[in-house]
Amino acid sequence: QVQLVESGGGLVQAGGSLRLSCAASGSIFSINAMGWYRQAPGKQRELVAAISRGGSTNYADSVKGRFTISRDNAKNTMSLQMNSLNPEDTAVYYCNAEVVLTTMRAYGYWGQGTQVTVSS
Repeated sequence: QVQLVESGGGLVQAGGSLRLSCAASGSIFSINAMGWYRQAPGKQRELVAAISRGGSTNYADSVKGRFTISRDNAKNTMSLQMNSLNPEDTAVYYCNAEVVLTTMRAYGYWGQGTQVTVSS
């Protein structure tokens, strides 16, 4: 019914930048909150940043001032600009969205994940 597809991951040196994108497609009426999560090896998945439909944002303390989340409601897309990356940011990054379907029922969806690796 709905697919979330991430792109933009890769390998970068410490201090570098990456931009992740998430595109939602399918039987979408609207999208409520969206967010980026990450999961490092041996660790639990954690919230990195979230954004409401109206544009309100919140960030994990570890990324404040370095990462910026944004979205385009008309295109059903979301981005995460990541600057000043450090090795502790290495993880698989997942897109998450609460999607209101054309049936007017809402469900949470996850993307497949994109690997971000920061070398020291």
